[in-house]
This record gives sequence, structure tokens and C-alpha cells, in this order.
Amino acid sequence: MAKFRATVLQDVSDSSPVRSSAGTSDVHDRSIGSIIAAARDLSADDVERVLAYQHEKGVRFGEAAIALGVASTDDVLLALAQQFHYPYVPEERHSLSPELVSLNQPFSAQAESFRAIRTQAMMRVWNDTKSPSRALAVVSPNTGDGKTFFAANMAIALAQLGGRTLLVDADLRGPRQHQVFGLKNDVGLSGVLSGRGSSQVVQQVEGVPSLFVLPVGVTPPNPLDLLERPAFALLMREFSAKFDHVLVDSPAAQYGADASVIAARCGTALVIARKGSSRIGALQDLVAILTNGSTKLAGVIMNEY
Repeated sequence: MAKFRATVLQDVSDSSPVRSSAGTSDVHDRSIGSIIAAARDLSADDVERVLAYQHEKGVRFGEAAIALGVASTDDVLLALAQQFHYPYVPEERHSLSPELVSLNQPFSAQAESFRAIRTQAMMRVWNDTKSPSRALAVVSPNTGDGKTFFAANMAIALAQLGGRTLLVDADLRGPRQHQVFGLKNDVGLSGVLSGRGSSQVVQQVEGVPSLFVLPVGVTPPNPLDLLERPAFALLMREFSAKFDHVLVDSPAAQYGADASVIAARCGTALVIARKGSSRIGALQDLVAILTNGSTKLAGVIMNEY
């Protein structure tokens, strides 16, 4: 069984390269100091005090500004985000989507774990020269394994590379991605599959220009019927042609064949299990179902969060 193992690296603080959707086209050519000074409207005397402290203590400008009380940690993170064009959500918006650690806490151990998994996924899925794929189904044996949490943060990590990334919520039994990202859920995948399509079903995530989400919409009474129709396979092919990365969230396998059908339509699947919770038997059964069909197994993630 192929396995991913996420390596948790140290918190890189403001020394790590980051990206942001904010700022002008030339903001990445400016120093952190100049960005902070402009954002906080620092006077020339303030800047001189910070520079003097920086020189005396041998620290970075941002650290000096925080120590002197002329800037906050969030100011420094936003400045870094602007300089290196990296999506970052200001602290006051964290409560809107606490599960999105890759966006809210880009320098945390959890976010670093997602980047490590992203690297392996890129090699196994999207950069595989023998059988490249653009759609990856995220599946799990049971509810509570962290599948939706993983899919959301993995989608952000992929979008941070700059390529157009689409997260499809195909959990027609208990959708949550619209809640995680704070999106409207009036229309979505269920409407498209039932022939009630709309041009506004795919929504862009605020603050992450390269990330798009297709929510479920109205929860249908016949989820498996909709997924097994030719429309879903055609939709996956269309999305794969239009986006660099397509990630598909699915219902837990305990609810039936939905997950295996979704995985077959995507071509590649990544299995999520929860440490101390998932049963070996259920995990083995799911892997067997996937590998006995036409689905390529990209790996198994042991979720410790």
C-alpha cells in the first residue's frame, strides 16, 4: 500500500517565502520595511528607530518593529505575503474559517505538513509522466476521518503554487465545503448533474485568486444515481481540461458506493484515515475496492489532527 508521510518542519516565521493576492504588481520588489512603513503610515523618525533597533539587536526589520510596538505580527505576515505574492488571511478574518490552517496559519506545522504532502502528490498524481492525472478524489472509510478538512487545506496548498485549482464538493450526502469557505450553496453540483445547471456554480475563494470551489447545492435524495450518470464523468473531464488541479471531496465509504464511483471517475484517489479511530478492516476494504477497479491509489494519509 503506497503511503504518504507528511514531514512536519519547524515554524519558519517571517523568514519563509510567502505569496499573497494583495498588493500592486511591483510590491514583491519592495523591502519588508517599506511595505510595513507604508501600511502603518510610519514616520521617518519611526523608521529610523526601527532601523537603529534592528542594527543594535541584529534582528529583522519586522521583529524590530514588533518589539518597538509600531507594528503587529499580523502586519509583518501581511507584508511578507504582499512581497512574495502568497495568500494570507488577516487575523480578524480567521474566525470565519478556522479549519483553513493553510490559509490562516501559513507558517504553522500543520500548514507545513500540507505542503509536504502536496509535494508528494504533485509527483504521484499531476507530474507523473507515465499516467498524469488532473483529478484526485479524496476518500475515507468513515465520517470524522478529517477528509473535508484535508481536502480544503490541500486545495489551498495547491492553489498557492499559482495554478488554477478547483475543489469539487461531491459529498452529496453531507456537504460541508461551502461552510468551510463561507460560500453560497443555493446551486451547485447536484443541480448540474440533474440537468438544472447554472453558469454561477463555480465560485472563486476570496483572497486566493487561483482557488475555485464547486459546492453541492441542494442535497439530492438520489446521490448515487446522480454520480453514476454519464454527466459526472463528462464534468470531470471538462474540469480537468480547464484547471491545473482538480480535487474532489467525497462521502465516507460507510454510506455506500459513492466514494468508489467518484474515485473511478477521477482516475486517482487518496485515502484519509484518522489515527486512533479508523479500523484496519474498513481501511483495507476501501483500498481493495479502489485497487480492484480502474482507480489508481495515490496513497494513504494518516490524519493526526
